[in-house]
This record gives sequence, C-alpha cells and structure tokens, in this order.
Amino acid sequence: MPELNASAGTDRGVTYWCEMAWLPPGEVVECVSIRVEGARIAAVQPEVPPPPGATRLAGLTLPGLANAHSHAFHRALRGHTQAERGTFWTWREQMYAVAAGLDPDRYLALARATFAEMSLAGVTCVGEFHYLHHGPGGVPYDDPNAMGHALIEAARQAGVRIALLDTCYLTGAIGHPLAGTQLRFGDGDAHRWAGRVETLGRSLREAHDVVVGAAIHSVRAVPPEQMRVVAEFANRHAVPLHAHVSEQRAENHDCVQAYSATPVQLLHEHGALGPRSTAVHATHLSEVDMALLGGSTTHVCMCPTTERDLADGIGPARTLLDGGSPITLGSDSHAVIDLFEEARAVELDERLATRRRGHFRAAELLDAATAAGHASLGFPDAGLLVPGAWADLVSVRLDSVRTAGTTKGAAAETVVFAATAGDVHSVVSGGRRVVEEGRHVLGDVGALLRDAVADARG
Repeated sequence: MPELNASAGTDRGVTYWCEMAWLPPGEVVECVSIRVEGARIAAVQPEVPPPPGATRLAGLTLPGLANAHSHAFHRALRGHTQAERGTFWTWREQMYAVAAGLDPDRYLALARATFAEMSLAGVTCVGEFHYLHHGPGGVPYDDPNAMGHALIEAARQAGVRIALLDTCYLTGAIGHPLAGTQLRFGDGDAHRWAGRVETLGRSLREAHDVVVGAAIHSVRAVPPEQMRVVAEFANRHAVPLHAHVSEQRAENHDCVQAYSATPVQLLHEHGALGPRSTAVHATHLSEVDMALLGGSTTHVCMCPTTERDLADGIGPARTLLDGGSPITLGSDSHAVIDLFEEARAVELDERLATRRRGHFRAAELLDAATAAGHASLGFPDAGLLVPGAWADLVSVRLDSVRTAGTTKGAAAETVVFAATAGDVHSVVSGGRRVVEEGRHVLGDVGALLRDAVADARG
C-alpha cells in the first residue's frame, strides 16, 4: 500500500509502529507506521516493518475516542445512588446535593480525576455539558466563567481536548422558576447567558484544544422563546449545539400539554436542529420526531449505561441512523466510563428490544465512538488515522483474558463486543502520550478520584 503523507521530506516528530490499526474506510490493517509531528498525524504507512527508533504499539490501535456527553461532577454519584429504589427524579435530588457543595477548586479536582479516568479508557475528547455556572444562591463568581475555566484546565491536565457545551438553564420545570441548587445553573435569560458565553469564547479564541459550544438543557429548563436565542448564538459562531431530548416520558407529556408539540418538534420550530446539533438520549420519539432529526442530519448521542442505570428506556438507534442522524456515544452520568461498553450496548439493547441480532456492524459502532463523536463536538479533523488529523492513537490489548484468541479478521469485533476500558494500554492525545502501559501521566488516578469524590461529597 502507498504511504499517505501530509508533510513529506521531514524526519521530525515521533513514529509509532502499530501491530494492527483501524484505518479508513473501516478496516483492520497490520504493521502500520504512523508519524506524528506536533499535535497532528504527518504520515500513515500500512504494511511496513518497524522503522528504526519507532515506538511499538501492541494490539489494535484506534483513533481517539470521543465521549460526546459528560457531566463531570456526576462521577461523585457512582455507587452512592444504587442502594435505594426510585426513578430519574429521585436520583436527581442526590445529584443536586453534590452540585450544591462544589466550588471552582473542588470542581477542578473532581473533573481532572474524572477526565483522567476517561483518558485511561481511551477518550481523547470530551463534550462537557456544563450547567453548574454560579455560586450558592446563583450569585456569580468574580469571574462569571470560573467553573467553565476549571473544567477546561482539568481537561488540559488530564490530556483530553474539551468541547465545553455551555448550557442555558432558566426554569426548574415548564412554567416554574429555578429553586434551591438550580439557582446556580441560571443566568436570568438567554441573552445574559449568551453574553457570559461570549466572554468565555473571547478568552479562548486562540485555544485550538477547546471548543466553546452551546446547549439547551431541555424543554423543561429553556422556554421556547429563549431557545431561539441559544440557537442563533450557535449559528452565529458556527459551534455545536446540544440538548437533552425526550429522555423521560414525563418530559414528553409535559411538553405536549404546554406547547402542543413534542420536544423534538419544539426544537425544530425554534431553529435548534441541524448538522451541528446533537439530541442527547432521544429515547422516546415519534415517527415525526425521527423524521425531523434525520431530515436535519441532527446527531443523536446515545448514553446506554446511564439510560439503563436511570431506567430511562431504549432509544431507536438503528432507525435514527438509517434515517440520517449520525449516532454518537456518551457516558453521561458516569455510572461507568467505558466507550466500548457504550458502543456494544447500542447493539445489545436493540437485540433486547427486537429479539434479533446484528443491527450494527462493529465498524459502525467504532465510527460512532470516534469520527462521528468528534465531529459532533466541533472537531471534524479528529477520529481518523489519516495525515492532517489530530494525533490521537488509542491502543487496545488483544492478549488479555477478554481479547486473547482473536485474529486480524475479528479484531474490531473483539474490541467492540469483548474489550473493556481496562484493555487500553496506550493513549496518545494531540501528539502527547498521556497513558503508557496502562498508567496515566498524572499518576494514581484511583487515588485522585478517591480524594476528589470524598471532598465533593463533603
């Protein structure tokens, strides 16, 4: 095979030699040399012996994974919400309790540890759905974007790029004002929200590793007339626009009662759907909803581990993809952080719902975890092992107790349907090797998480 080269004639940079690599258009290739210069891939050469001085990457090397939907502070809930029965709404009260105790320093520590856990799992870019903006009682910090800056710094220290999806959150429910901890989420109205986010964006204008995007929390939290302001902001700045959509049947019921429209229809009417938009969850949809999402090529982010943890339901992923909506993946509330588990759950949930196998090919699920996810976060030049792309290389062991015995022809299927985050042994993110032999550059991430979660929970 010929060498693919973005900058021929230079010996600068680092060369990695992969036993196997997943290359476009979605095939496993053996003996692949990848030269990295700075933060970008300079050349990809398949089927070659190891170049002199190259760093060997065992197993299957993938592009970096994109966690397209995250709430970093929810990591402090893991295990603590499993002791009782309840619903999404009872779980939410425990989430508010954690949010109430966070300040910029605590948030930085918790997010850094959470993002480092993602990095260990092969995530090189995170979409952080950020709505914890202000201090207690909704009083802004001296820097109104202090919490956003904490998240950005946390991502940088952990070695992941971030799309900070700054979230507009104005009402506690349809027709009800914010109350209690929710006061920390609100800016008063969408114009004041936009002004604050404009300031944040200006401060990061030269930052290539950060995208400042927009989010409509939900139809519960943003009245229709305010949605259009957020959508216009996203269009004006050409940035991603994400929204929680139809996660709960109660949300759909209340929306129809108030507006005679479903959440998807309401977002459509107010300009919030389109190729830069992402509907998160999209669990309970009508045929009209799916047609609107697909017709506008709106991404849909499935978060199966959270959706099953909160007993939300199973979304129609295959129908959405066939209808024109690219599928992406997120770990959301971080019941677990494992994009391989999210990917296979999309297929396995379809099997449970239909009692049939084989809805998604492994290549389609890997695309959801890589290229499609990065594109939905405003990084269309990531998620592919090609010259010019971000130098994100994630290597997965093929000799663990979960993956041993596979072959080249079955390597992608083995990674998607059997591997776990614990099988990731090396991560190069933006040209920086942040995980080597399963160890993160920050050291003992378990200890970081232990201390940060304890502090966050007070």
